[in-house]
Amino acid sequence: MPLLEVRDLAVRFSTRGKTVYAVNGISFDLDPGDTLGIVGESGCGKSVSSLAMLGILPPAGRVSGGQVTFDGEDLLTLPDERLRHIRGNDIAMVFQDPMTSLNPVLTVGRQLTEALRTHLDMDKKEAAAEAGSLLDRVGIPDARQRLRDYPHQFSGGMRQRVGIAMAISCQPKVLIADEPTTALDVTIQAQILELLRTLVREEGMALILVTHDLGVVAGVCARTHVMYAGRFVETAPTAELFANPKHPYTVGLLKSVPRLDAVRKQRLDPIGGAPRDQTSEPTACAFAPRCAYATSESWEQLPVLRELDGATGAAAHRVACWNPVPERDLVAAGIRRPPAEGQSSAGLGEERPA
Repeated sequence: MPLLEVRDLAVRFSTRGKTVYAVNGISFDLDPGDTLGIVGESGCGKSVSSLAMLGILPPAGRVSGGQVTFDGEDLLTLPDERLRHIRGNDIAMVFQDPMTSLNPVLTVGRQLTEALRTHLDMDKKEAAAEAGSLLDRVGIPDARQRLRDYPHQFSGGMRQRVGIAMAISCQPKVLIADEPTTALDVTIQAQILELLRTLVREEGMALILVTHDLGVVAGVCARTHVMYAGRFVETAPTAELFANPKHPYTVGLLKSVPRLDAVRKQRLDPIGGAPRDQTSEPTACAFAPRCAYATSESWEQLPVLRELDGATGAAAHRVACWNPVPERDLVAAGIRRPPAEGQSSAGLGEERPA
């Protein structure tokens, strides 16, 4: 049995007399030690899915269907007291902006020790010692002295490290990181990602990394789900996804990323059009208005994830598309290298983009 099992999760928001269909039936499994990436444009439902799993949606949001099973318990039906025990103890979250997730009027030490005393029943002295050790572990110099400082006295990267220290304080089984590097420069971003990799390796935690940055998941996650308009449109092992994308949206995301091997001054190729208006329930492919490969089925029927190869489970490559991108277009876009003379295109899936 997976550690975390999500089945057909659906989330709705009620606002100004309208219903927003934010998440429309996503499913995935997470085993101990897994690293899973969820990528997509802003507004596609990535963060909302994470908040729904933990029962911390804003007041306008509600889970309208599905199951989220953790260690045999459905998180969506648990009483508040039991759910609060699981949050922090077993499942923790690192939020996107640490300046808004940390309390500005409490010292960092107070916020760290509060979680330790609440969940692990430590006394004040034990909690203070453990809080210092946590800050030291996430790479904050003079850790014990910094416990007396307030969040505004830390840089953005250091605040994010504090957020990670709080999340791992109770040694959770699952760590959800929601855009943990968005507001950081490239150097600090690399340090935070290396810290997450180290924690997963040393603690055996399972990691869900929510981001819009394909480069981030490429360096951290073993498997990636591409999300659009509240649904997964493609899911595959990360290396396979980068080497052999099949959904037009995934290809568009990859073409929008700068490449080191590209011709100098070559323009990026952004995805045209705008994301779907999600105030109506989807009944056809949500990407069809922006898609050069749309067919009559794309406008009339909702595609479901189907396997492209014979593999199953974590090795399977699935795509929700009526007309996947053909091989020749992947080569033309520079995502796949053209076959050498005398070589068939079948082996191109082993190549990875630079």
